[in-house]
This record gives sequence, C-alpha cells and structure tokens, in this order.
Amino acid sequence: MENLPLTPQKFIVPIGPQHPALKEPGHFEFDVDGEIVTSASVRLGYVHRGIEKGAEGRNYTQGMYLMERICGICSHIHATAFALGAEKLAGVTAPARAQAIRTLVAELERIHSHMLWLGVAAHEGGFDTLFMYSWRDRETVMDLLEALTGNRVNYSVNVLGGVKIDVTPDMADQIRKGLDFLEERNNHYLKVVTTDETFLARTQGVGTMTKEEAIAMGCVGPVARASNVDIDIRVHAPYAGYPQFPINIVLETAGDLLARFIVRIRETQECFRVIRQILDNLPETELTTRMPRRIPAGETISRVEAPRGELFYFIKSNGTEQPERVKVRTPTLSNWASIINFVPGHKLADMPMILAGIDPCFSCNDRLISIRRNGSTTQDWTWEDLRQYGVEYYK
Repeated sequence: MENLPLTPQKFIVPIGPQHPALKEPGHFEFDVDGEIVTSASVRLGYVHRGIEKGAEGRNYTQGMYLMERICGICSHIHATAFALGAEKLAGVTAPARAQAIRTLVAELERIHSHMLWLGVAAHEGGFDTLFMYSWRDRETVMDLLEALTGNRVNYSVNVLGGVKIDVTPDMADQIRKGLDFLEERNNHYLKVVTTDETFLARTQGVGTMTKEEAIAMGCVGPVARASNVDIDIRVHAPYAGYPQFPINIVLETAGDLLARFIVRIRETQECFRVIRQILDNLPETELTTRMPRRIPAGETISRVEAPRGELFYFIKSNGTEQPERVKVRTPTLSNWASIINFVPGHKLADMPMILAGIDPCFSCNDRLISIRRNGSTTQDWTWEDLRQYGVEYYK
C-alpha cells in the first residue's frame, strides 16, 4: 500500500460554557498542536439580562439600584458611576462628605474584589492554600462593609445627590482595626507570590503582554498597569473624593501573569493608605443635597475606576423622570482581546490562569446576543426585532 502524506489536522479544545474552571458561563475554543495553543476564540452573551433596557423603563432612583446589580463584586462603583452621570445632567454636586464616603466604600470594595480575585486565580493554578487563606481573610473586609452599610454584596450606599450612610467615630475605629489586620496579611501574600518557586513557575513569563500591545488592544485597569501603561481614572480624571484624597498609581513593567498579581496586591496596600487618610479627614458637611425628579434633557458620560479598570457610563435624558438611554461599557470588555492575542504559544494547562488573570466578569460584560439559525450569517437584533420574535414565538 502506498504511503500517503499525513495531513495536519486542527484539534479544538472547548472550555465552557459550563466548566469547572469558569465561575460564570463563557465559551472558549482553543486550537492546539499537542499541548501548545495555536489560536483562540471566545463567545460571550450567555448571561445577558437586559439591564440597560430595563433602566429605560424606570426612573433614575430605581435605575441606580438596577445598575448596582450589574455586578455583585463591584456593585458600589456601578451605582457611583450612574449617580455621577445623573448629577452632572442635573447640575448637582454631592456634598464633600458624601463624596468622601463614596470614595471610602469604593476602596473597601476594591480590597474585597482584589482579595476575591487573588483566591480565584490561585485556585486556577492549583495553589489552593493561598485560595483558602485569601478568602478567609476577605471575610474581614466583607464584615466591615456589612457593618458600615448593612449589606455584604449590594451595599446601596448611594442616593442621587449624596449617600444614605454616615461614618461614626466607632465605625471609623472598627475600619482602622480591620485594615491593620488586612495589611499584615496582604504583605504576606506579596511575599508568597514573589518568592514561592512553584507559584513563580506558573506565573513568571506566562501571558506576557508588552506596553505597546496593551495600548493597541485598549486594555485597562490592573491588566494595563501590569504592562506599564500609566492609566488610572482616579489619577487622570479624578471624581468623587479623589481630588481631595489622591492615590499613587501602581505600575509593573514585566507585563506577565506575575505582574498582574503584584499590581493588584500593591494596589490593595494603596487602598489601606487612602482609606486611613479619608477616615482622618472626613469633611464636616451634609450627606445629601436636593436633586430634581426630572433630569434636564441632555447627554453625558461618567468614567470611574472599577476594581477591574475603567467603567464607562453614557446617559441620555429626554427631560423626564426616566432616562432615554443608558449604555454601560465594563472593563472586562476592554480586556478580552488581550487573552485572544497572547495565549498562542502557551500550554493548554496555562489557560485557566491566563483567563483568570484579567479578572473577567461575564455577567457584567454581556450586553448583546447574536443569533445564528440554520447556518445563516450572524444577525444582530434590535429591541423591536426581539419583541416581535417573542410575540410570534408565544402565539
């Protein structure tokens, strides 16, 4: 029998939409040659909830609580972005004490988010000891948030024109005590991730992205700052209390997975400093100011630094009690392209940690569903198309 030449065949390894390495549904396909990934693709949209459309049928106060539920980890910053946009349209500025408290809760939330991510990322690399320790210690900041706001997930601190909670002297002392404990633990985490040989083998030189690549792909947040991209909305477009309580930007130059760990841990240390400064210098003003029910017609944007990076809100008002349009661009959307770009050449076993490295949030990213039917090309539906489809489907 004549020997025929072997034709290379592409082998695709799917991860998701339901997979132990993913805490939310997302579908990734990796083309592999043996153990080496040659290309990758991503499909999202499994947890699209229609929140933006829902906001158009509610007044601004109701909409703020809806926006807060886009993400359970960074709920406060979503409400802050929405409130800042609505206040800008109304020509209202919240009192200085309210702005400081918004900043205080935002930094507590950043600590919570970074510690949660640290555990998840360590777990994906098989470092379950670090996962259990970081999540155990994370309870401290969650207890502080619960003591301050009454809630552990959706804090509901903001109201239009200010905040609804105050920081008492006893509460301030409790926060300082919690920060002392967390700072000690955070220093230990930094030592672990920079000295443990097994951890370094899984992170150093893995998923490397240069500064130029990060800029070209529009990366934001710790992912960009780990590649030495000097970008932080708290510094370059300060909002809320950040003009009075500035932060020091944290940068790393390596651009690999290890640098993303270091940036987030060092950012957590910066959070401790800023929170203490706020507690020591809380302005003596009211907590709220008068806010009109009808927001003047117009358009505005608000930009804030969520734990994962820049969170961008567009709000359009038609002069009524309800917004005409609310558009949310979350930082996860900006960072997705980086994964597709730098995974080729890495081993398949590195994929869970690389995916976790950008700290993805699937549910707060999903804004659109593309429908393929019977092999047809992708079609994007308008709201009217979707409504008509529902009418026909349920006849």
